[in-house]
Amino acid sequence: MLVHVDLPTLGPGPLSLRELAAAGVDGDEVRRMHRRGELARIAPGTYVDPTDPRLRRPEDRHQLQVAVAVPRIASDAVVSHQSAAVLHGLPAWNLPLARVHATRPRRSGALRTGRLHLHTAPLEPDEIVVVGGVAVTTVARTLVDVARTAGFEEAVAVLDAALHRRLVTPAALADVLERVTGWPGVPRARRAVEFADPRAMSVGESRSRVAMSRLGVARPVLQWAVTGPNGGLLGTADFGWPDHGVVGEFDGAVKYGRQLRPGQAPTDVVVAEKRREDGMRTVLRGFVRWTWAELDDFTDVARRLPR
Repeated sequence: MLVHVDLPTLGPGPLSLRELAAAGVDGDEVRRMHRRGELARIAPGTYVDPTDPRLRRPEDRHQLQVAVAVPRIASDAVVSHQSAAVLHGLPAWNLPLARVHATRPRRSGALRTGRLHLHTAPLEPDEIVVVGGVAVTTVARTLVDVARTAGFEEAVAVLDAALHRRLVTPAALADVLERVTGWPGVPRARRAVEFADPRAMSVGESRSRVAMSRLGVARPVLQWAVTGPNGGLLGTADFGWPDHGVVGEFDGAVKYGRQLRPGQAPTDVVVAEKRREDGMRTVLRGFVRWTWAELDDFTDVARRLPR
């Protein structure tokens, strides 16, 4: 006889095999439920309800993985790198999240498995904060660690987000870079930190900036305020080239969601955006739009932008 369990009554989880057994679900039934899609596995021996909203975003799912891993790792380990970025609420675009990252302030004892990457590196007390009851590297240390170990585009995306949200200052980043002088990846991290800009308002805008730089597009003014003949504001563009009279706009679903005010329908936002664009076009020589899908191969878009 199969045992049917109302998982929400067991709490939000993650649920261990022991907790499931206490609710009357033995190991065989857990395996059957997993095969039927009635349980989602977060880590070996740990499950959640497959309808759990935390499974929808990679960052939220990774937070579940961190919650499972922390009690199992060394007591002096501090959540770090992209795992810390996720706990700080930062985007982790294209960062590998299969492993939970943590750092121990030791010279040896590093470990890398399929689900855990335990780093060993100097770690000062002022580089550790507590987030949700978990010891985590500070935002500044986290960003530098990510920038040392990730690709340039990925690093810029998370750096831009942290600077835009005022979670970190350039001075704090410079201080960490000075502390880690000589470590692997530091030159790469310095380049990403120097390129980062708090005016970028989304991962799409950050990726756009990197693509422009790689393809020889002239450096844009971010969040350029376009004014009319009488000095009135016609609109603010994501990217502007005042000398050329050209603006560029990244179109993303998140952007339009951000513009949606209480009681306003999505169609209202589209209409308002069209009016804003029409107003700016009256004083511009060029208006270029692109979408997320065009960021992977930005060549055609770059040809329409000032060189």
